[in-house]
Amino acid sequence: MLESNLSMKAPHLILASNSPRRRQLIELLGLPFVVCPANVDETQLPGEDPEAYVTRLALSKAKLAAKDQAGLVVASDTIVIDRTQVLGKPENENAAKEMLTSLQGRQHAVYSAVALIESDEHCVIVILCKTDVTMRQYTDEEMDAYIASGDPFDKAGGYAIQSLSFHPVEKIQGCYANVMGLPLCHILRTLRRLDIEVTENVPQLCQKTLNIQCPVYEDILSYNV
Repeated sequence: MLESNLSMKAPHLILASNSPRRRQLIELLGLPFVVCPANVDETQLPGEDPEAYVTRLALSKAKLAAKDQAGLVVASDTIVIDRTQVLGKPENENAAKEMLTSLQGRQHAVYSAVALIESDEHCVIVILCKTDVTMRQYTDEEMDAYIASGDPFDKAGGYAIQSLSFHPVEKIQGCYANVMGLPLCHILRTLRRLDIEVTENVPQLCQKTLNIQCPVYEDILSYNV
């Protein structure tokens, strides 16, 4: 979604998130940034479909952060969709076990919406990225040990794709970083459209940092919208 002129420069980025995973990813752009968490009501509205829901949350966070800082705000929200159900962060061990049991051995979808807003709101862009994720057939013992570690409780869907001990994912179709909460190459493509220079080799850094091989970054970066 583009509401106005893209010809602008930002002195720095403002990450509207306190997530360590998002901070790790945005650092790979090599641009100065500050963290300005934006807390909004994340209740899904009656009848609101998942894509509209995640987009609304990202945009709300970006607009809130844009009131307090000068620069280009980057706000993101990520949801896990199991069949038609939105899975948030599990509130307790029972909820985590229910989520992980439901996802076990099956494919689900992860959506991240990223809203980029200049502080005076003359430039507003929203990106929506989907990754299809297939979970492996982990054992109940592995699942229980992962839940006992406490890692699931700040993760949508109750898992971290990058977990080295649990390694819950068998395969993905799409952007790996998107499942972590920030589709980095989609953001890089947008920054280029905004004439913001990024000198780092972001796809290479992303793959090295996350220890992955990405088959989709060239398609993402070459896609014209």
